[in-house]
Amino acid sequence: MNKITILIHCQDRPNIIASVTNFIAKNGGNIVYIDQHVDREQDIFFMRLESEFLSESFSTESFKAIFKNDLADQFEMKWRIYSSEKKPKMALFISKYDHCLYDLLGRYNSGELNLEIPFIVSNHNDLKPIADNFKIPFYHIPVTKETKQEAEDKQLELLQEHNIDFIVLARYMQIVSSKLISQYPNKIINIHHSFLPAFVGAKPYHSAYKRGVKIIGATSHYVTEELDAGPIIEQDVTRVTHAHAIIDLISKGRDLEKIVLANAVKLHADRKVMVFNNKTVIFS
Repeated sequence: MNKITILIHCQDRPNIIASVTNFIAKNGGNIVYIDQHVDREQDIFFMRLESEFLSESFSTESFKAIFKNDLADQFEMKWRIYSSEKKPKMALFISKYDHCLYDLLGRYNSGELNLEIPFIVSNHNDLKPIADNFKIPFYHIPVTKETKQEAEDKQLELLQEHNIDFIVLARYMQIVSSKLISQYPNKIINIHHSFLPAFVGAKPYHSAYKRGVKIIGATSHYVTEELDAGPIIEQDVTRVTHAHAIIDLISKGRDLEKIVLANAVKLHADRKVMVFNNKTVIFS
């Protein structure tokens, strides 16, 4: 059995859903999931559809060509079609914090994430034993102000060599330049606390503690050239009180970061995120 996922967005107009579903049926497909959304402010139609094909002669590439000629061009669609046989390849970028790395590798090792991790890259050697323990290749690429361009060139070589589909910054403490962003638009996922822009700097939890905050949170988003301003994929919050010490805020914050980042990675890998004008549509 062949299973594909179709993501579509276009100007909203009558008969899109009927045309798509009839096209799938005409070509021997059985729809097992369908969802759609219309952005009324911008008059844009979004759809996510999963379909199964029983024919042994089914070809995803041939289906794409027919879909484009017979349907997509007619509605001027922006579209992507993915085969379930191909797992997306994810590269992990890390520094010295290990909580998100451990969480993602644990979920990956248990089969919870439908993806492949060809390698981990870091600007430090501290977490190499974790990569070794999970038997994932580890590359140490130091980054300084003077070597940043050279380091990113090496990173790009690795990404291209391994045919990486998307990148996850699992607390990678370096600003990613436009060189990488332009090669992976809406394909670089970051995680940070949700204090921004109120408590910037190296110790946001200390600043938040001094202000007596009642809620802390975490945000996962796609990386854009504007720092921490990319399309948001996932967020969550938890309450804190005057009884919590700084160490409690840090602990709760890291728990949130792990969960929010893992959920964002899963949504992206499962092809459930669509980006339009710096906003996301997230399908269930």
